[in-house]
Amino acid sequence: MSTPTPRVISIIMGGGRGTRLYPLTKDRCKPAVPLAGNYRLVDIPISNCLNAGFNQIYVLSQFNTASLHKHIQQTYKFDPFGRGFVDILAAEQTGDKETWYQGTADAVRQNMHHYGLKDHDLVLILSGDQLYRMDFRPMLEQHLRTGSDITIAAKPMPSDQVSALGVMRVDTDLRISEFVEKPKDPALVRGLALQGEARSRLADTSDRSYCLASMGIYLVSGKRLREALSDPLQTDFGKEVIPGMVNSHRVTAFVYDGYWEDIGTVGSFWECNLTLTDPVPPFDFFDGANPVYTHARYLPPAKINGARAHRVILADGCIVDDADLERCVIGIRSVIHSGSRLENTVMMGADIYERPDDFVRNREKNRPDIGVGPGCHIRQAIIDKNARIGANCRLSPAGLAEKTETDAWYVRDAILVVKKNAIIAPGTVVGE
Repeated sequence: MSTPTPRVISIIMGGGRGTRLYPLTKDRCKPAVPLAGNYRLVDIPISNCLNAGFNQIYVLSQFNTASLHKHIQQTYKFDPFGRGFVDILAAEQTGDKETWYQGTADAVRQNMHHYGLKDHDLVLILSGDQLYRMDFRPMLEQHLRTGSDITIAAKPMPSDQVSALGVMRVDTDLRISEFVEKPKDPALVRGLALQGEARSRLADTSDRSYCLASMGIYLVSGKRLREALSDPLQTDFGKEVIPGMVNSHRVTAFVYDGYWEDIGTVGSFWECNLTLTDPVPPFDFFDGANPVYTHARYLPPAKINGARAHRVILADGCIVDDADLERCVIGIRSVIHSGSRLENTVMMGADIYERPDDFVRNREKNRPDIGVGPGCHIRQAIIDKNARIGANCRLSPAGLAEKTETDAWYVRDAILVVKKNAIIAPGTVVGE
């Protein structure tokens, strides 16, 4: 008789303050940031779990959680017979502790009493701000087959791109013999580079140096997780817990060589969205066998009135008049008026439609309607939700210093970010 598959619970890390994604995280946590017109970042790890059959999911968060709560409550509903759930565990102060999460390991530790873990249960720990599609079942099978104490998903990455990641050295049986978090010393990185047969397995046949980098995805039993988190001074998996376990436990790598992008900065967020407009994008939202789930909003189809578009994603409920769109992601309920041109722009859309009474009130308050007014030219930009951009505006980051900021916009990673609910008066010129 075969051994039954252990119960798997998934824990998605909501991240810290998300300072590198500011101002997109000014009013929301990282997992709640809109993605690809229709989705939120948190939909990616949740969908990967559900597609693998792992339907008991906790999302840990502590900063600006209201929009995340609302999205998850509206989206992920399960029938009572499947025993599935997606629960948010926000940081809380109790009689036993008065501190917020001090790191990834501390966040998991502080919520141990919620999981109901048994020793033989398995815990899949994930990040909430990555774009990838991964079937976790082969990772589970390898973990059980090799008798590992902890399995870490690892991706081959060019050596010059691993300074912000955990880097590992593996033996021929995929056991990790060394783990270094965010190595900055070039000599150390060179020493961790893939060699021989391991390097020859990669699709890239050039002389470029590669390392195995941690994806921040861990699979561990309930028993080993309790042991690993027994020391309250160890607050972070990558910096403390994993390096400590390498020397005393069987820690193995599960090698994943598909598309994976850590969306930790404004620049990476902007680029990840725009690559989705490629004829064959690196991440495929059209994979019917492995869908990405999100909130069903029951919006009308997008409506285009004479617009010209090249490499554009247009979400549900958009209204685009006689405008020019070049390499853009246009989010739900976006309104773009005639004569406007958007280039290399991510527009997140709006939470509501404005009606004729709203237009009258806008005129009385001398403010533009939600959306992009007529005659605007916007490039190299992210337009956050509910922004009001008046007629004949010229917006770009060209010529502006990094981290230049006003009440309405911010420059980060050479991208102009129009803030959520911003009001930009007609005729405004920003950038060259």
